[in-house]
Amino acid sequence: MNADAGREAPGAVLKRERVRDHILELIESQRPGDPIPSERTLCARLGVSRPTLRAAVDELVVAGLLVREHGRGTFVAPEKITQELVPDEQGLAVPQAAGAWSSRLLEFTTVQAGARVGRKLRLSPAAKIVYVARLRLVDGAPMAIEHLHIRADLVPGLSAQELESGDLYEHLRAHHDVHVREAVQAIEPTVVTRAEADLLDVPELSPALLFERLTSDTEGRPVEYVHSLYRGDRYRIVSRLTLGPAATAVAPLPGHHPGIPPGDFAHGDTVASSTRGDIQAP
Repeated sequence: MNADAGREAPGAVLKRERVRDHILELIESQRPGDPIPSERTLCARLGVSRPTLRAAVDELVVAGLLVREHGRGTFVAPEKITQELVPDEQGLAVPQAAGAWSSRLLEFTTVQAGARVGRKLRLSPAAKIVYVARLRLVDGAPMAIEHLHIRADLVPGLSAQELESGDLYEHLRAHHDVHVREAVQAIEPTVVTRAEADLLDVPELSPALLFERLTSDTEGRPVEYVHSLYRGDRYRIVSRLTLGPAATAVAPLPGHHPGIPPGDFAHGDTVASSTRGDIQAP
């Protein structure tokens, strides 16, 4: 594994995250086929170098959110077809994950939410959020990069140790009487950038799965927005579809819920999803 993986310059991950968020905000505010500003304009607006901006645009082109047309520019891509997986009425208790999961903290800071994340969490752009980037490992091997955006007013005193042990929801429950109830999650195929490849110990442009999750509490209040990148060569999704009434209740099989680290729903809360993820042998 690259010796520098997980040891980037302070702020590097957040800088890429801000560039990505700004371009996504442009995409979401326009219609399919609309152009986005030129690289020169975006570099000046965001205060970043052209290679940094181009890497973010390349990532979104590969993800199918932008389309380049030679000699004309870059445009918002056509809308994607969405397939929703509907859970049963009782929800899904998340089982324990396979393997020994651990975390390596990449960044931990408090910043303004910004327009896009603020809209997802129903906050003003100037409201404070806790931003966390961490590398998730299974049995010591890198498996995923997670970007967490948590309402700062819900987690005063939150420590990096609580996050690294996977106890965010336990912290909310025990210290702030906040009970998570529902997670709406989208999953898309993508590829990794050079920086992500270094962290995950895979070749650049390797296939990956992008998870985006918005978690709400029992009052319907958004608590956390997360987007995570999982290695495509080591991670897969299995869907359990109920086609008729069961004669008897069946206990869930062991495994890891995609995009949700072990421990996050370990105390009986449920999540609105019917997908399961399993670690696939390399």
